[in-house]
Amino acid sequence: MPLSETVLESLPDEVRSTLRAYVSDLARIFGSAMEAVLLYGSAARGEFLPGQSNLNLLVVLSCYDAATMDRYAKVHRRWQKEGIVVPLFFTPEEMQRSAACFPLEYLEIQDAYVLLKGRDPFPPVHVDLRELRAACVQSIYGNLLRLRQRFVEGGGKAETAAILMPLSLTALVPALRGLLRALERNAPLSSEAVFGELKSALDLDPAVYEEVLHLKRGLITPGPLELPRLFDRYHEALQTLTMKVAQLPKTIAS
Repeated sequence: MPLSETVLESLPDEVRSTLRAYVSDLARIFGSAMEAVLLYGSAARGEFLPGQSNLNLLVVLSCYDAATMDRYAKVHRRWQKEGIVVPLFFTPEEMQRSAACFPLEYLEIQDAYVLLKGRDPFPPVHVDLRELRAACVQSIYGNLLRLRQRFVEGGGKAETAAILMPLSLTALVPALRGLLRALERNAPLSSEAVFGELKSALDLDPAVYEEVLHLKRGLITPGPLELPRLFDRYHEALQTLTMKVAQLPKTIAS
């Protein structure tokens, strides 16, 4: 079920105004083919950071073709300036199949979304926990590898670390939440609560993840000497995490 509209009330006035205008523009472009518009991501989970967070949307269309997408592409540049990411476009049939193809992403959206227009498109779909676990493990390993690559590409500088750690953490939290679900543990919506579950679920100290979250939110501003140390601790924590997930039992009840 979608989250209450009170989630929208927690967003800044200008963000709510942007969303209303955006949905109206979508209706103009797609007409009767538009079946639903959903807001998901940080704005739907109550973790939206003005000036930092993007607005993520999913649009369900009865049908679409290249000409329709071209019409949208011509107006998206305006909305991109407002922080709106190119939406995920689905047909109802694709929504039915998405759980099997993208179990982690499907559940991440289904857990926290706001229906902005149309009817609720989420069907009651069972997600195989084994498939979910595999998707989470792949995401966690990929996160570590991308962090290393991008740090080298950025010249290994302190300012590079300051940019990469929050980006890495943003991608990591959904994988951790999905992994908790695959382990049949509590999978809370907030990042802090997810980190709090790590100790009992995987015997991991969440301190460095919490520190990077504070960095992301602008609550701490490590200097040029402390940033490399924080990066080292975060990188080490990711390495430990990958070893932990590799040691998990191979069979999980579906």
